Amino acid sequence: MHDAHVAPSDAADPTLVLLTVEEAARRLRVGRTTCFALIRTGALESVLIGGLRRVPVDAPAAFVTRLRTPQHAA
Repeated sequence: MHDAHVAPSDAADPTLVLLTVEEAARRLRVGRTTCFALIRTGALESVLIGGLRRVPVDAPAAFVTRLRTPQHAA
């Protein structure tokens, strides 16, 4: 079952620059509430366009990289 608002091909669209919070949550394999909490604390980058919260397409990967960095430095 797929989200009616997002075509399956959207996730692979190379021109995509922003994700919805739900799309970012799916990429991180976390729930929507957890994703909003990461945004609220500044751990996950986001932008506000009008009243819409969006996550830059590279932000989920950058978040994971930051999580992994202390493990490699120790």
